[in-house]
Amino acid sequence: MNLVIDIGNTLIKYAVFRNGTMLFYDSSESELFLSKIKEIFDHYPNIDHAIISSVGKLDRKERDIVALFSKVHVLSSSSKVPFKNSYTTPHTLGMDRVALATAAFYHNQRGNTLVIDAGTCITYDMVNDSGEYVGGAISPGIRMRYRAMHNQTAELPMLEPEELLDFIGNSTAACMHSGVINGVSTEVDGVIDQYRSRFQDLTVILTGGDSHFFAKRLKNTIFANSKFLLEGLNHLLEYNKR
Repeated sequence: MNLVIDIGNTLIKYAVFRNGTMLFYDSSESELFLSKIKEIFDHYPNIDHAIISSVGKLDRKERDIVALFSKVHVLSSSSKVPFKNSYTTPHTLGMDRVALATAAFYHNQRGNTLVIDAGTCITYDMVNDSGEYVGGAISPGIRMRYRAMHNQTAELPMLEPEELLDFIGNSTAACMHSGVINGVSTEVDGVIDQYRSRFQDLTVILTGGDSHFFAKRLKNTIFANSKFLLEGLNHLLEYNKR
């Protein structure tokens, strides 16, 4: 039984897998990490392996806490991956993107797969039908765009994302929502079109906490999977056990 831990920019996500099936999922703020780990191992005492992925520098105490209960693999640029990595600077490739590329590889091993993760940043990661990770793109996320408009102007308010009713805004707030949500939707569709022009029979996976704001607005066909990164981490843990 495996424990997967994804330490993101805002939340820590936890998942328990057995034979590739997710049995448990939860998330917490960083200050609740210890209590959450104790709770998980109380409920799933048969966990014998864990993997930790962090978008930033991992605090040693987090690894040591999990190591009290099971073997721990900390995902890094030296971890083994199942795909051919053609990224020219692999040491700078975020562990979240490594996990997404791994999930794409196992999801569609003989096909072309583009993974779009709408989180703090919007990332695009491409694995081709030869099992090769070729790279992608990084773009400002939804909340980052709202924050930029507020911080770099004198009058624009700080808004929380909202579902877009019409692409034509009739107030300042509505115009900002349109600029962000409609702008991101149009951007994502345009990027998908670019990839489809180069890669035949492209499968597009959309994931990430903010994907619901624009998923239904896309004209391109996509598959939504909010747990795709966690599935990739579980695959990586199994792969590195060997």
